[in-house]
Amino acid sequence: MSFPPWSYFVGSAVFHYLGPSFAVLLFSRVGPLGVAGLRIWSAVLVFVLWRRPWRRFSRDGWRTIVVWGAVLAVMNSSFYMAIARLPLATVAAIEFLPVIGLAALGVRSARNFVALAAAVGGVYVLTDVRLEGEPLGFVFAFANAGLFALYVVVAHRAAQSDAGGIDGLAMAMVAATVFVLPLGGVQAATVLTDPVALAAGIGVGISSSVIPYVCDQLAMARLSRATYALMVALLPATATVIGLVVLRQVPTGAELAGVGLVIAAVAMHRGER
Repeated sequence: MSFPPWSYFVGSAVFHYLGPSFAVLLFSRVGPLGVAGLRIWSAVLVFVLWRRPWRRFSRDGWRTIVVWGAVLAVMNSSFYMAIARLPLATVAAIEFLPVIGLAALGVRSARNFVALAAAVGGVYVLTDVRLEGEPLGFVFAFANAGLFALYVVVAHRAAQSDAGGIDGLAMAMVAATVFVLPLGGVQAATVLTDPVALAAGIGVGISSSVIPYVCDQLAMARLSRATYALMVALLPATATVIGLVVLRQVPTGAELAGVGLVIAAVAMHRGER
């Protein structure tokens, strides 16, 4: 059974912040970098058992795999350092800002220009009403945003080549384990004797790195980079909803209006190649 490309992105968007919202609840037991390490290592375990990717991996794509893995490791670490200090919706809105440039580069019609403007307006509202928190949190949030834009470029290029797909993603996650070790290894080691935290970390890995990244590859193989980048506008809206449901971070009327603008923008957009 074949699903429309946008459905894969919706699946990615939901789990992109559902997993991190549970990670926030883990911070009382494990530091943010330790959670990032647990997320990646548990995801690798799933991919290795599920795909055994080395059997189908082409050595021609090893450079893409190494860069992809490095981006995943540092991006995830920056993300957790940010959400440990800022509301989830704030980090999500900042994460969108560089990616909007990728979407703008691919606009070819008046309809999609209006959709892009609506998405920017919606995210601006979501950003403007949440600019509160620790200054260091914003440093990590903007670092994560830049790396997320780089992730979209690298992962999309991989999805459209022999280096991508689920097996390429699995190999990139294996590479990420090496890069994340010096970042989160010490903090992650503290949970080896805590079965509750360890189980929660595995759950975060599956919901944050396995499901959404697999959905990303399925979507990116079928969508242009600009279309995918515009759909990233859904992430701040998704984060606002999940922040309400899981973390009890209640949105204001302005935030709800921003969510509505983003949803309307994505509904209005028509794919371009």
